[in-house]
Amino acid sequence: MTALPRWMEPLLEAGEMRELDRWAISEKKVPVEQLMERAGEGLAGVIARRAPAGRIAIVCGKGNNGGDGIVAARLLRAAGREVEVHAVWPPEWMGEDAQAQIKKLPGAGPIPFEAGRLNKAHVIVDALLGTGSSGVPREPAARVIEEMEAARAPVIAADIPSGVDATTGEVAGPAVHCVATVAFHRPKLGVWVRPGKAYAGDVEVVEIGIPRGGPARPDAGLIGAGVLRDMPRRTSESTKFSSGNVFIVGGSRGLTGAPSMSALAAMRAGAGYVTVGAPASLELSFTVRLLEAMMVGLPEDGDGHLDVSGEEQVLKAIGRADAVVLGPGLSKAPDAQALARAVIPRIDVPLVIDADGLNALVGSVEEILPQRRWPTVLTPHAGELARLLDTTSEDVERSRLRHAREAAAITHAFVVLKGDDTLIADPSGRVAISRGRAPGLATAGTGDVLAGVIGAMLAKGMPTAQAACAGVYAHVRAGQIAAAPHGPDGVIASDVIAALPAALSA
Repeated sequence: MTALPRWMEPLLEAGEMRELDRWAISEKKVPVEQLMERAGEGLAGVIARRAPAGRIAIVCGKGNNGGDGIVAARLLRAAGREVEVHAVWPPEWMGEDAQAQIKKLPGAGPIPFEAGRLNKAHVIVDALLGTGSSGVPREPAARVIEEMEAARAPVIAADIPSGVDATTGEVAGPAVHCVATVAFHRPKLGVWVRPGKAYAGDVEVVEIGIPRGGPARPDAGLIGAGVLRDMPRRTSESTKFSSGNVFIVGGSRGLTGAPSMSALAAMRAGAGYVTVGAPASLELSFTVRLLEAMMVGLPEDGDGHLDVSGEEQVLKAIGRADAVVLGPGLSKAPDAQALARAVIPRIDVPLVIDADGLNALVGSVEEILPQRRWPTVLTPHAGELARLLDTTSEDVERSRLRHAREAAAITHAFVVLKGDDTLIADPSGRVAISRGRAPGLATAGTGDVLAGVIGAMLAKGMPTAQAACAGVYAHVRAGQIAAAPHGPDGVIASDVIAALPAALSA
């Protein structure tokens, strides 16, 4: 797999980190003691900054993660802090490198883990399991995790919260909610994917002395601000058509707001020409909302839904479009759903499928989407993805990474699985992840906004993966800007649309 684009910050799976450690130690001759020392030093620095006073309890496992905790304990004691080291297993069970660190520890040695003593601490350090752990934690680790979770003091994790899978973010049993996770060398994929993200708190990265290069070729990363750097901008030579022509197919009686918001978002994201194709009887609803967008009336049934008889008219109306957004406000009416299934394989430009456009694919996703010759972007939330994959939304939320990749492979499409950790999976398995933290987006209509923004990015001619990632990044940034004056609770989708120009220029 090719290297990640420069606008993605690499995230490591557990196996990739293990291979980097092996390479650094065996081939670059970096001593294990040096790596452990640097990791413990970084961990101690974060602990001291986040908990500048009070008793510290460091809970150590028997692996190198426990050794990192012991180094931190030594450095914190040397700085005058009161530190207890809790050994979950007998110290002699620890590896040679960790045992060597115990011999350097000033003051009292590790004590057997006692749950009651955690309540005397002002901060707890989780150095229990590390990145090599997966699945349901076994005893005694499971009991210790539950005790840390029940304690009153905040918890800081060394590299990964115990109970969280470092590769997938899955949580199969008890896990520790932390206020911060100190990631060694690079952040692990699992702390940025829910549910693991909800346990990690703030992720702080510390360098531990692994040289540049190495055998790891990550295929996942965080989307950075640089994703917008290559977005085509209007110049004095631009025209309304060269700025991107977006066509939106959707709308039905009672559901005219969704395509309107997609259209407004596409315009605010820089598209020079936007058209909405919707039931002809609803023209007035769109005309009063969309002064700058066109409206094309399409055949409908007697209840104000698009009709499958309009297939050829839809394709003709798309005409000179550079990208199409299908689904906002489409409805679940049988004829409207049949129309979507009919036109999707025949749309010969990049296509974003959202909302009821996704519902139209249920049961036939593997037959319809692979027929497309042009790029496709799907923008489901967990429930919509669950219907496409014939599973439950709870199952999707438990294993978001796996399901996003599975859907991309099956559909040959780019899958944007929405959430605080929005995942953009491409058919090759590569995944880009949003940092999120835009609670103002948790309101009706923001999904329609995102579909319009991605449509605009595609219409500008951006590569599909970058267009989807740029749309997600700008959408999150706009959500944050919209919430800045008064907080997230009062944000509505229109506020996010209005904030898009500022988000794109930030």
